[in-house]
Amino acid sequence: MAARAQAPATTLSDDEISRLAKVSVAIDVAHDSTDLQLAMVGNKKPEVQEALKAKLRTQVAEIITKSGMTEAQYKHETFLVSTDTGLRKSFDGQIVKLTGAPLPGAYTPPAAGRGGRGGTGPTTPPIKVPAGAVGMHIGHVVNSFGDTPEKMGLLPVAFAEARTAQQHASLGMKAANLDGMKLHAGHVLNAMDPTIVAAGPGLGYGMKKAALGVATHIELAAKAEGASKNVILHAGHIAMASRNAAARADTIIALAKEVQMATTTDAATKLLSEIVSLCDHAISGVDAKNEGRVSWETGGLQQAQEHVDLMLAAEKMPY
Repeated sequence: MAARAQAPATTLSDDEISRLAKVSVAIDVAHDSTDLQLAMVGNKKPEVQEALKAKLRTQVAEIITKSGMTEAQYKHETFLVSTDTGLRKSFDGQIVKLTGAPLPGAYTPPAAGRGGRGGTGPTTPPIKVPAGAVGMHIGHVVNSFGDTPEKMGLLPVAFAEARTAQQHASLGMKAANLDGMKLHAGHVLNAMDPTIVAAGPGLGYGMKKAALGVATHIELAAKAEGASKNVILHAGHIAMASRNAAARADTIIALAKEVQMATTTDAATKLLSEIVSLCDHAISGVDAKNEGRVSWETGGLQQAQEHVDLMLAAEKMPY
């Protein structure tokens, strides 16, 4: 009698989750390195692009093999993590330990204030802001706003939602099948705009809404009575960078919807790869002039945060 084929596992042990997390981080590093090389002006020739992609495929295969897994096993375990909430939580916890990144969608700030830069560091007291209406609106950006989850500041919300979208686009690229990819595309939509997909791993506010809120309230601060030249100057920079992030959210949303309508894994993978890059642009901006730096004109949330820091450093605060 022929031996019966062993059924695929339906859950993962703690050791298996830990191994999968290590492999995923290593693959992400390989992808990041390749993405950087693909974006270089000198590497835009089709043959160079294809050679870099082929090298990446080899690197990924080697990472999986060295871990003791087969490619099929890696895809199956990634699918389990992608579709099981409990396993995903354990997996995300391992990613946090390995990278120091915040748990996606799980950042819980104090009622006011934020944790570190971009809302991702240790909890701190509310940030000092100028007095009066100027400070009230700046406080909405950095400390607390009335309709956000846990009354977080608008900028920390935008950061958290963008990072959640980016991670789930990355998970979608690793999904074992088209259904898994479409599931994560829905998670991206939830983090970008929960009015489109209400349920998911995001905070329930949406990166686009939060980024536009940052622009609105920093401009209100600049228009308020008593606003200094310093606030007025940096408010324009912060608003521009935040609106850039919101515009990229629109493109991310459109691409995520395309993923949900895709009929092949190849098509979905290409779209999800674009989403990962756009999430990075929404967070870190774009070096449009290839100068080795990102200005506020083409910046994202990070540049908005930088100009918030510059603005507040130059203000006289009430004590």
